[in-house]
Amino acid sequence: MNKLLIFIALVSISVGFSPSGVSKKLPDISITDLQGKPVKIQEYAKGSKYTIMSFWATWCAPCKRELDAIGELYPDWKETYDVRLVAITIDNARALTQVKPLIEEKGWEFDVLVDSKQELQQALNFQAIPQTFVVDAEGNILYQHEGYTPGDEYELEKVIKELSGK
Repeated sequence: MNKLLIFIALVSISVGFSPSGVSKKLPDISITDLQGKPVKIQEYAKGSKYTIMSFWATWCAPCKRELDAIGELYPDWKETYDVRLVAITIDNARALTQVKPLIEEKGWEFDVLVDSKQELQQALNFQAIPQTFVVDAEGNILYQHEGYTPGDEYELEKVIKELSGK
């Protein structure tokens, strides 16, 4: 029995066990910035030690509440944990006209990218939003969370703190 437990532990370590049990890489997909310029998502993740990717839409109230809550904490996280926050909208082409005015109204000071064809969403295989990922600079997905309940931002901070060793 003990040998079996040791074997399971070794296998878990070798496949890249992470806090959420997620152990996959970002797909090699390009999405766009708000100006329509292509952005390779794997390259984008290399910009910081960790990147928080939050998928959202203008019609999703919990998404906006989550981004407001994370946005308030983000300046401290950026400095303390060397993280980058990017909000990735899955709004379709028609709804995209509402994105920039909403960002200005909310005063969000983080990057916003566009996945209007939901190619990245499909490649990451999720349906519901908000959907939040933490990715390292090599594009490894270390954490994934679905939905938003007030206080989830503090759970996210615990994950980032644990990953950064601070």
